[in-house]
Amino acid sequence: YNERMDKIFIQGLMLEATIGVREWERRVKQRLIIDLEIGLDIQTAAASDQLEDSVSYKEIADCVAELVEKSKYKLIETVAEKIAATILEKYSVLWCKVTVNKPRAVEKSNNVGVCIERHAPKPD
Repeated sequence: YNERMDKIFIQGLMLEATIGVREWERRVKQRLIIDLEIGLDIQTAAASDQLEDSVSYKEIADCVAELVEKSKYKLIETVAEKIAATILEKYSVLWCKVTVNKPRAVEKSNNVGVCIERHAPKPD
């Protein structure tokens, strides 16, 4: 099991989602901003200079966008968990850190959100 701490990141992925616990919130799409950090060993990709030895930023961004924009969760905590679980399931990565920002959700604040980090199960 490789403990390498290389990472790729995607910042400021702006998506529209049905989110919130109040009835009025659920009638309109609201903006969520997603930041991702994904841990993987990039040595092979760096040496080969081939995308198939890494992961595609665009593919991950598209996958997260599809998940979030189709979702109807009440809590951003749930959105974060679903994103992390999907990334760990679909891609050969060691861990991921997911930040879900919900701008202007709290009066007098610029932003609120949740940040989680999840690890892939260690192989036996």
